[in-house]
Amino acid sequence: MSTDSDPNGAANSERPATSESAPEAHEAAAEKGLTPAEMDQYECRACGYTYEPSKGDNRANIAAGTPFEALPADWRCPVCGAGKRQFSNVGPVGQASGFKANLDYGFGVNRLTPGQKNLLIFGALALGVLFFLSLYGLR
Repeated sequence: MSTDSDPNGAANSERPATSESAPEAHEAAAEKGLTPAEMDQYECRACGYTYEPSKGDNRANIAAGTPFEALPADWRCPVCGAGKRQFSNVGPVGQASGFKANLDYGFGVNRLTPGQKNLLIFGALALGVLFFLSLYGLR
């Protein structure tokens, strides 16, 4: 945790450090005794902002490890200002998206996390562009 001062000169130790990496933040939240359900991410349906309990919300001075249900009733999305009712549970960080029954279909692609899917899609696209450009060397 970092210690910042407000304009009045008083120290504010409630603010989490922004230099914590995601695994360290998850470990810190686990040390606080959060259950896996409390670690679920919530996504704003209006703008796509994702609230992660392991990181908290620096703009509203919400400490890391604060579950979504424990946020104040007047808390709003820091990006678009939507209320808590506009957020939907998207599950824990790094979990494959989709219904559990459908994860076994396909060539194993359904079990990939969203980040892995992005790497696969854009990596294949870049490789295709590279092959296309290499055709100019076949004179």
